[in-house]
Amino acid sequence: MHERLADIAKISDQELNLAEAALLIAVEEYPGLDVEAYLRQIDELATAVQERLPAQAGLEDTLVTLNQFLFVEKGFSGDIENYDDPRNSYLNEVLDRKRGIPITLSIIYMEVGRRLGLPLKGVSFPGHFLVKFSTREGEVVLDPFSGGSLLSKEDLEEILEETYGPAESVNAPLERLLTAAGKKEILVRMLRNLKGAYLRREQFDKALSVVDRILVIQPDQPDEVRDRGRIYERLECFRAALECYQSYLTQRPGSGDAPDVHKRIAELKQVVAHFN
Repeated sequence: MHERLADIAKISDQELNLAEAALLIAVEEYPGLDVEAYLRQIDELATAVQERLPAQAGLEDTLVTLNQFLFVEKGFSGDIENYDDPRNSYLNEVLDRKRGIPITLSIIYMEVGRRLGLPLKGVSFPGHFLVKFSTREGEVVLDPFSGGSLLSKEDLEEILEETYGPAESVNAPLERLLTAAGKKEILVRMLRNLKGAYLRREQFDKALSVVDRILVIQPDQPDEVRDRGRIYERLECFRAALECYQSYLTQRPGSGDAPDVHKRIAELKQVVAHFN
């Protein structure tokens, strides 16, 4: 599985099949997962939307039909009740259960849209993943977590305020925050959501596996190396934790948390010496 993810890391964003990559991420948790079968499901969703479209449908007709089909007819929706459920971060589970979080619903929305010729892009917006497309009049932002609803500038500012608080959100550069996200960036954000869900459940072995997947897709992530050290500590793998912390400081010697990491290294050296 890691070999296939490593292949993903080597290819360009343009060549990357986002849905396939998201499903490959799930293979470690679901060893018998039939990736091709789930890709066919997405194909079938797109075909069903296409069949409902009027002749020579424009962008607006296609979006309206897509929203009606996915969120009304098929019943895809945001999992408000169990938002933190790890299953919401696995694309196969979202396709099966028709429940998800903003990023996984957005991946399905974009992938179905891509098959219909819609130029949809992911937006790694703070606190809430979104989708956008460009028109002559400007950019249009949609929220698949809320049934593909159109978001106004005021809606976006409200999300920022919920994420940052009233004082910080005033200075947030809205235009820059709406920059299109790369596919690998989307995969890493999805995995970080999953890591957080496992850590809050104290499922440290699973959280460790997620960090490994992040570092396969994007090796240059010092914070993930540090977090891997923290997880190894919780698993009482002290030598591995020590190596991660040392690697983190090599990559990011002037980080704000460097004093704390140095302290952990000193303490872990004593622990490791005790076991020798």
